[in-house]
Amino acid sequence: MRKLNLKPLAEQVLVITGGSSGIGAATGRAAARAGARVVLAGRDAAELDKVAESIRTEGGQVTTVTMDVGIEEDHHRLLQAALEAYGSVDTWVNNAGVSIFGPLQSVPIEDQRKLFETDYWGVVYGSLTAVPYLRERGGALINVGSEVSDRAIPMQGAYSAAKHAVKGFTDALRMELMQENLPVSVTLIKPGSIDTDYTRRARNYMDVEPVLPPPIYSPEAVAQAILYAAQKPQRDLYVGSAAKIMSSLGHRAPGLMDALGGWLTRHQRSNVPATEGGDGLYEPGVRAATPSPSKVRRHSYYTEVNTRGKGMFWLGTGAVLLVGTALARRRH
Repeated sequence: MRKLNLKPLAEQVLVITGGSSGIGAATGRAAARAGARVVLAGRDAAELDKVAESIRTEGGQVTTVTMDVGIEEDHHRLLQAALEAYGSVDTWVNNAGVSIFGPLQSVPIEDQRKLFETDYWGVVYGSLTAVPYLRERGGALINVGSEVSDRAIPMQGAYSAAKHAVKGFTDALRMELMQENLPVSVTLIKPGSIDTDYTRRARNYMDVEPVLPPPIYSPEAVAQAILYAAQKPQRDLYVGSAAKIMSSLGHRAPGLMDALGGWLTRHQRSNVPATEGGDGLYEPGVRAATPSPSKVRRHSYYTEVNTRGKGMFWLGTGAVLLVGTALARRRH
């Protein structure tokens, strides 16, 4: 077996799906600033071009591919475009995703199937396209899951189910590649609430516009975790201490998390009446902006210390504080 030795970003070519906005765009910009050559993929050609132009303005190298991650053949076309543009691929990031807000009993099955085409099958297709290439030369496969990969939440049941499936697929693939002794790292990124167009692109079956529960972090915080995993093999990385604590509580105190379901539901409801259409479930699109009810944290200190090897101390401290807060909220 050739030793797994991930390259510095300045020597890498990164493929990033969902690259037209949010986490994907932030990751592409940060990677390009570090000297990487970037391939951004997404459904919205105009938005991809805007992100690419911002990267080129700063002197970065980038190419774009318009595609739908729910179509298997598009991933093969993406790989071919990356090889034609830059001659190699070192890191493949499966990031594209969309959500649906509302009670599961109100969400049509066809919408749930479409969500799975993007959020689950998009990861499967991308992974199974990237791995045959990476196994020959080594590299990193990074799948963007969520805090709800570990613990489901109400009002985003289909999204929670898809992200659970992404975790199961990613974990199984990692073990299989380890058994083959292949020089490919497989990482699952688990962000908490992130300040993107996520809620505006989601299909909504609530009577008000959706928002994300606090704390809310910037997409740059997720980009930091992704690019760390692109250079140093990681099993998984949480973005935001709340994501890690939510996962831990889901395993250690599932009844408590069930009891917090009402709090989670309330904090996904804005005061703005729901608007019709404009989501991105089937085609690129966004609804009118809904102001976030919570301050956005540009950095996740939890993620920063974990990517510097000092995470256990902060994890313990954060766990005590957040568990105490959760218990206090339950009592009141």
